[in-house]
Amino acid sequence: MTDLEFLDQAEKLLLAVERSCDRINDTGDADVDSQRTGGMVTLTFPNRSQIIINLQKPLHEVWMAAKSGGYHYRFDGAVWQDTKGAGEFFDRLSQDAAQQSGTPLRFEA
Repeated sequence: MTDLEFLDQAEKLLLAVERSCDRINDTGDADVDSQRTGGMVTLTFPNRSQIIINLQKPLHEVWMAAKSGGYHYRFDGAVWQDTKGAGEFFDRLSQDAAQQSGTPLRFEA
């Protein structure tokens, strides 16, 4: 994967996270604050817990930090997979966001 291909796929991922936040806030009772600074998105929940997603450009990875731990993802040509075999990015984000918010939440590409 070239740097440009990584940046294109990573930008799509960050936009999908932001759009999912908008959809969640518009269609349900959840209140997820999404703030973006460059290649980083911070999700803040009403209880003040956070999930931080940021790009690691030199490694061609997306890192996510949540209460459950830290995760590293690489694009496999179709989806972002955890580098240690822990699954797909949006599944993990949905699980952690639901746990931290206390509300079922679904993030998707």
